[in-house]
This record gives sequence, structure tokens and C-alpha cells, in this order.
Amino acid sequence: MSIRVFSVFLALILFSSSFLQVARCQSDPETDVVEGTGEAGDLGIVNDDVQDFGSDSFSPAPGIETVCVFPKNPSKVVAAGEESELLVGMKNDGDSSLNIIAIQASVHLPFDHRYLVQNLSVQAFNNATVPPSAQATFPYIFGVSKFMQPGSFDLVGIIVYEIDQNPFQSTFYNGTIEVTEPGGLLSVESVFLFCLGIALLALLGFWIRGQIQNLSKKTKRAPKAKVEVGTATTDASTDEWLEGTAYSQSLSSKSKKKK
Repeated sequence: MSIRVFSVFLALILFSSSFLQVARCQSDPETDVVEGTGEAGDLGIVNDDVQDFGSDSFSPAPGIETVCVFPKNPSKVVAAGEESELLVGMKNDGDSSLNIIAIQASVHLPFDHRYLVQNLSVQAFNNATVPPSAQATFPYIFGVSKFMQPGSFDLVGIIVYEIDQNPFQSTFYNGTIEVTEPGGLLSVESVFLFCLGIALLALLGFWIRGQIQNLSKKTKRAPKAKVEVGTATTDASTDEWLEGTAYSQSLSSKSKKKK
């Protein structure tokens, strides 16, 4: 009984682990987040009627370094239909100032970037510059479609900028993100985990009950055997051997008195 219960318990654990296994990307190596040059309003962030730079392709400028940090989401888990934030850091080691034009990202299938899943929003800037030998941080807020299926996807983010009125672009992130269903108490994973926990607790309760019952059966004492008392009988050979003696005469006299 106990072996069968443990086998079922182990099978449920293996099934749940394989069902809920999620490929999570590691966080970026330790990098120093560069300091920003101003607030969002000072940078002149524009989100309406901006140009889509996905069709254009520019080369990166020499002496420009970029870094990407997910400040509140180091595991890069993005809920479908909800906003996520990342920070783009730029370091200008060139001789001229650069003007930030826009930040844009897109979602692709992980095995082939030619399959575009979604073009994310373009975040344009009207007043964002990085002087020579300086660094700055720019926020980028994006959201994947609420209809996107959960799974692992590749996020490709680019930042477009100008140096001496010549356009350039640098890829600040090209890695994996994990898209999940919108958060909430009634998500599919939460319901499944709750039901699995209840089932495991019930199974454990049945196993403990069975162990207690087996232990109580073993400790019960067996009932005492009843001793039946019958009438005594006299061996015939003994009577013949004592016939004619005083003992036989006393027995015969006692039997006559009882009658």
C-alpha cells in the first residue's frame, strides 16, 4: 500500500515538473548603469505618429557602446498585454555629440529571426543628446500583444541616433524573453498549482491514515482462549486394577449415598 502511494506521489511530481518547466534566461552580467542626462520630460519623449525604423538599417557608429538592463525584471519575464520597462545605456567615446532619435524593439521566433512575431512601439526623442566622453540612460517602455501565446521569444532592440546629421543605429539587446499569461490569481498556472497542491495533500492524508490503521492492527492483542471444564472420566483399566480394593469400595459407597 505505502509503495503504491509513494509511486503515485512521485509520478505526480515528475508530471508537474515537466509540465511547468519554463526556460528562463539568465540576467545580464554585472554592469554599471549609466546616469541619465535628464527626466523624461526634458528628453522630449514622443510616442504618437513616429516613424517606424524597422525597415531602415544603419551601421553602428565607432566609439559608441550600449548596455541594456531590466531594472525591475532581471529574469526577463514579460506578461502578455502588460507594460514592461528596460533601460538603455549609451557611452559616447567619440569626438562628436550624438542626438538620440528613437528606440524600437521587435519580437522574433527564437530559432529564426526572419520570422517576425510583433513590431513593438517606437519611442522617439526630440531633445536627447550625449556629449563626447559622456554616458546617459534612456528608458524604453514596451508591451507585447495580449493575444501572444506564452513561450520563449527573442527580443531585438535598437537605438537610432545621429552624429553630424548622419544616421546610425546600435543593437542594445538581442536575447531571450519569456512571455507569460497576464498575471492574476486565476491564471492557468496558478489554478493548476493550487489543484496539484490539494491533490498531493489529500494523497498524503490517505497515506498517513493507512499507516495509522496498519499500526493499530499490529498492536491489538489476541483474545484469550476459553478453557472448557467438562466431567472427569475414569480410565477403565484403572478401575479394573483397583477392583476389590478399599479405594474401590469407598467409591462405590459414595456413589450409593449420592443416589
